[in-house]
Amino acid sequence: MESQNNGKVSAVDGVGSKREVAMPRKVSSCDLILRVLALLLTLVAAIVLGVDKQTKVVPIQIAPTLPPLNVEAQAKWHYLSAFVYAMVSNIIACSYAAVSILMAMGTRNAKKGLAQTVVLLLDLVMVALLFSANGAAFAIGLMGYKGNSHVRWNKVCNVFDKFCKQVAVSVVLSILGSVAFMLLVALAAVTLHKRCK
Repeated sequence: MESQNNGKVSAVDGVGSKREVAMPRKVSSCDLILRVLALLLTLVAAIVLGVDKQTKVVPIQIAPTLPPLNVEAQAKWHYLSAFVYAMVSNIIACSYAAVSILMAMGTRNAKKGLAQTVVLLLDLVMVALLFSANGAAFAIGLMGYKGNSHVRWNKVCNVFDKFCKQVAVSVVLSILGSVAFMLLVALAAVTLHKRCK
């Protein structure tokens, strides 16, 4: 005779004593949705940034008495190290999200505690990695948008408007991906808190 109670099965053996047998738990649907969302957001952020380039003809004034010289200029994501860092961070986070989905779906109960701890720690690393990369990309993007008169850096987003808009979209998607990882950490903390009670 068996009865279910909170994911455990109470079984009565031949001598009438009860013993509890752990049932295999399914992956939390909220956890799975957040991992898929993080995977998609970081993947799209990496793609949007990876295909971002723009070529413009820019007039350059060499001397005030001479007419401006038209020069073809290109803006590409790999010209700035902050954007390279953002690209690599999104690729790492996307790859990790794919692996963590497979880990969450394929872990047996005996190894689940260790796997959940490793996944929680790696989720924290992804949050830190993505937030730092997004901060760096945002800072450089703001510099391109407004310029900096103190160091005589001119703004470039008035010239490379499509490039700057695409970088902004990539940063926003990456921030949403890092929020998804942060929610995964919060979900794991709530789950651990419930188990400790």
